[in-house]
Amino acid sequence: MELFFLEPIFKEMPWGGNNLETKFGFESDLKNIGEAWCISAHENGDCLIKNGQFKGYKLSELYKEHKYLFGDIKSEKFPLLIKMIDAKEDLSIQVHPDDDYARKNENNSLGKTECWYILDCKENAEIVIGHNAKTKAELKSMIDEQKWDDLINVIPIKKGDFFQINPGIVHAIKGGTMILETQQNSDITYRIYDYGRIVNGKTRELHIEKSLDVIKTPFEMDECKIENFNEDPGIYSCDYYDVWHVIFDGSSTLGNMDIFTNATVVNGEGFVDDLPVKKGDSFIIPANFGDIKIKGNLEFICSNPHE
Repeated sequence: MELFFLEPIFKEMPWGGNNLETKFGFESDLKNIGEAWCISAHENGDCLIKNGQFKGYKLSELYKEHKYLFGDIKSEKFPLLIKMIDAKEDLSIQVHPDDDYARKNENNSLGKTECWYILDCKENAEIVIGHNAKTKAELKSMIDEQKWDDLINVIPIKKGDFFQINPGIVHAIKGGTMILETQQNSDITYRIYDYGRIVNGKTRELHIEKSLDVIKTPFEMDECKIENFNEDPGIYSCDYYDVWHVIFDGSSTLGNMDIFTNATVVNGEGFVDDLPVKKGDSFIIPANFGDIKIKGNLEFICSNPHE
């Protein structure tokens, strides 16, 4: 068996910057790169395998044609999507649907449960998570009257913080923040507010009615905030994924797992099974690969589907 290294897919965004190039060494001709889809088999960005016997395969093809490499996974499609996001400016205030709503209203798509690991952020950085409306009627009124300062819930963040963003939770990454996002394999986002931003001569589409359908009211913060992964490395589990932060210093071993594991190097450099890896690299460890030798000073965010 081999580890599968992937070519990232880059997305130019009106709020993007250049940190993915300067801090993570990615190369692209695009300007304002907002997202790097590091491990993705979605039709809007299907990563290529860049090494070994399956070099040149799309990840979706590998998953479909060689399912044994991924373990006993029920999902017909590759279940997760891993991306890095560089927000030079504020992202739109938005919300995602759950599986049931997306299936009925978005051509049988998956919903979008996601989580954020704060890779880096400016001093006194903040993010939007949640809202302050007590009822659906109050929520609609505040959106209609554009009382955004009253509506949205803004909280401070620092490097290493980890947040779970369930469907129905209003959220937005604010400028000066970089995150690594682990999510369901979905690209469904409903924009509630976009600051009147002009892109290609016009404002971007908003999705107010669908947002009102799916926003959970009232909001409860308890289901979103997780401990700082840098201060207390651990594992987070939900119905769709397990996510954990791993730090290696010197020589160590990563144990065998019976389903595949996604890994993204968020800091350092070294060797994984004698293959050189550096900050920004992403790879998949096949199911039942066996123990993996790790050498160097390396930080990973790892994940696998919660089946």
